[in-house]
Amino acid sequence: MKTRLLAFVSVVVLLLGLIPAAVMAQAYNTSFTTSITYQNVGTADATIVVQFYPSADSTTPIEISRPPLAPNASTSLFVGGLTEIASGFRGSAVMQSDQPILATMVQLPQGTSPGTRNRPLSNGFADSGGDQVLIATVLRNAFATNTIFSVQNTGSAADNLTFRFYDTSANQVHSFSQEVQPGAAYYVDAGALTQLGSTFNGSAVVEASGTIVGGAMELSTTGSGASAFEGVGAGATTVYMPSALCEAFGANTAYAVQNTSLTEQTSVSVTYSNGVVDTQTIAPGAKRSFVACNATGMSTGFSGSAVIESTVTPIIAIGKAYGSGLSTAFVGDSAGASSVGLPYVRWATDAAWQAGTQQRVFLTIQNIGDTALASGEVVVRYINREGVEVGTHTLNAIPAGDKVNSNASLAGLEEFGIDGGNYGGGAIVEGPDGSQLAVVARVSTQISPGQFASEDYNGMPLPTP
Repeated sequence: MKTRLLAFVSVVVLLLGLIPAAVMAQAYNTSFTTSITYQNVGTADATIVVQFYPSADSTTPIEISRPPLAPNASTSLFVGGLTEIASGFRGSAVMQSDQPILATMVQLPQGTSPGTRNRPLSNGFADSGGDQVLIATVLRNAFATNTIFSVQNTGSAADNLTFRFYDTSANQVHSFSQEVQPGAAYYVDAGALTQLGSTFNGSAVVEASGTIVGGAMELSTTGSGASAFEGVGAGATTVYMPSALCEAFGANTAYAVQNTSLTEQTSVSVTYSNGVVDTQTIAPGAKRSFVACNATGMSTGFSGSAVIESTVTPIIAIGKAYGSGLSTAFVGDSAGASSVGLPYVRWATDAAWQAGTQQRVFLTIQNIGDTALASGEVVVRYINREGVEVGTHTLNAIPAGDKVNSNASLAGLEEFGIDGGNYGGGAIVEGPDGSQLAVVARVSTQISPGQFASEDYNGMPLPTP
């Protein structure tokens, strides 16, 4: 008899057939194959089973058993290497484990240079979600970008999901319903959704009678830009953004902020860590963009963090970094944790980094609590693929609302998570009990000096013992 599994992580998986290299410069026409990078944050070896659902009407999953994973260890599952999964698969998965696990999906572009080299990243969900999913930004032929998003039924029965699309003036432009089986997911390609009009810039609200989760990818229709982020089940009146840039290191940030109420407008203010404030009114169900460099009083070269506050209704926010080749997305946090896990951390040697063949991961850690953290109170532990701690970085003081940075080299490591091609390694950020930390990881490949293919993902709170 199978032992009852204690934890699950829902993920959305892409495995698309190859296309001609001639169109690879357009990220929207690029094929991606998913690698699921996951970390055991429990206290014993984890026994893990992955169930794959090929389509929205799938009722019988493809089940794959994984080798035991040591405590704190990180590894990956390359879906393209599974003989049980056919090319062209576009579906979802549920990871089941007898220990708590964290998972990040890495969407690997297929094809050759000069195509898309960015690897969109998004996290799996360690709970069953709620009765709605909010996609803060949905684009169709807007800013030369299309959005593809998917919603997964995490309940135990088939559910009829309702999809609603709102433009930036809060007009409901389109709606439809779709039945989705348990564990399965339904994909929406805004680029092919003609009901949105020739151009659409807005957001989406998906509702269910049971529980759902969702995720999105933004893909350039003219260039190589590609990014991914999670849908959010509910908003908050205060959201924290660990990364805020204005012409710093050649990069900038913009925030897409969605009003989660469908009946009330709200006033939203973004307060940057240098004291600059930008305020806009957001109509019901709509979104507004806050660009750091457009805020009155913002100085060039600013690198810090931000806090977003809504006066009336809950909001959600997606942060985006761009410039110097960046095309990233991360979700604003409404709460932090004293311990945060990151399943996917790498640090290439100088030679591999300069050659553009391997990646480096840079961590941004924001103190979103009300109390300043003294020097030495926050430590980043770098843990290899076997679960062994190989380096630590003790951070300087972090004032309330401010941020600090970390990477494996600051822990004394010349190479991490690569080990001669044997990839796998993660990090755990630990603060004192009661502290509130929000972490964003930027995964970068240097294309040429000053030009990068980068993507962000959020650190995930570790379960309370």
